[in-house]
Amino acid sequence: MRNGFVLRHDPREIRPDETEPIEGAFLACTLWLADAYVLAGRIDEARELFLRVAGIANDVGLLAEEYDSVAKRQTGNFPQALTHIALINTAQNLYAALHPAKPAVQRAAK
Repeated sequence: MRNGFVLRHDPREIRPDETEPIEGAFLACTLWLADAYVLAGRIDEARELFLRVAGIANDVGLLAEEYDSVAKRQTGNFPQALTHIALINTAQNLYAALHPAKPAVQRAAK
């Protein structure tokens, strides 16, 4: 992770001809980590990651593929459907974790 966002590649594995940063943090990966936190019962951490990603959306709510946390700007493909799908899935997973389904009321036999 860099500045609270998940990187797609380990920055320690830079080839000699590359310079940092190779790319921004991959926003879908950050949201997938939030999903893993939900599954592990770490709801507060999942919510924090979700809100971090949602908080960098532009003025009309769109997100890019990557985020440069140093320059504080979205990079890569824009807008990125994969990022938005991951955002929606994480929102649903958080909602389901915070609002578990209640068992249906058994109707009395007549």
